[in-house]
Amino acid sequence: MHDTAMMLADIWFSLLSLFLFIYVVLDGFDLGVGILSLAAGEEWRQDVMMTSLGSTWNANGTWLVLLGGAMFGAMPLAYSLALNALYIPLVLMLFGLVFRAVAFEFRELAEKKRVWDLAFGLGSLFAALAQGLVLGGVLSGISVRNNAFAGGQWDWLNPFSLMVALGVVAGYALLGASYLIIKTMGEVQEWSFRQARRAGWLTMAAGGAVTAATTSVFPFVAGKWFSASGIILFGGIAALALASFFLLFRALTLRRESAPLLLSFAIFTASFLGLVISLHPYVLPPHVTVYGASAAPATLVFMLAGIGMLIPIMLFYNAHQYLVFRGKVRKGRYGE
Repeated sequence: MHDTAMMLADIWFSLLSLFLFIYVVLDGFDLGVGILSLAAGEEWRQDVMMTSLGSTWNANGTWLVLLGGAMFGAMPLAYSLALNALYIPLVLMLFGLVFRAVAFEFRELAEKKRVWDLAFGLGSLFAALAQGLVLGGVLSGISVRNNAFAGGQWDWLNPFSLMVALGVVAGYALLGASYLIIKTMGEVQEWSFRQARRAGWLTMAAGGAVTAATTSVFPFVAGKWFSASGIILFGGIAALALASFFLLFRALTLRRESAPLLLSFAIFTASFLGLVISLHPYVLPPHVTVYGASAAPATLVFMLAGIGMLIPIMLFYNAHQYLVFRGKVRKGRYGE
């Protein structure tokens, strides 16, 4: 039974990681477009950028809802500790997402769109920053005593978490610009190529800085990386990330349309794999492991049956949505 409980805990750790990854890459380009919209300039460019998201942003956000609900049921201890430790950035993220959603709906019928343009852009920026601060706060370590949060409300705010937050913003901007390259044409597409290159350099710099800093924050991670097997495994992941960056800049130089987004996904995949493998078995380092945070095995099996049926439906819905609404956005003047 002990082995079964550990296996179920690992399965749910993998599922929660998958939900988080899908949310990051899908809603990441939504938030990235919002961040870039702050520099869009003329209103017609804003029209094009927001129209490109009109059919996708609602469905992309459902993965965050699934992640929160699944974590509440599968790992209640980690859920409660994270809420206590990261209350402020999580509330900031929710406010950002709400402002963004309201602005998206209200802008279409507003006579003066500038206020809603600003709300959409700032909401996206705050949500991305907050998600980075949450990740940085988790990676910085959460103080736990007797299965209760023992730290302060501002423990998450430190130079390392700020570095992670800036990296998340840059990464989302890269995803957003790469998405716009596919969905737009003319002047907006050329502008998106330039923004993707800038965001790519910032993402690479931030990723390198966070990777270097992680070894000092968590010595056990450094031990994993520089072990005999770790050098091969993590060296391969690092090689994948660096190769993806090289191919990304080459694709941008050659003005490829689909390749930048696919290579951006590859960069996020390599980064996420490295993060998950490095932290396991901890779900909230340095005290809470996957096995200590998980619910009872019967609960995990029950949830696995229910959510197991839901996952294919959500994946099909997302895939069908992108298939139906594929193609270029043609709303706006495109600089004419």
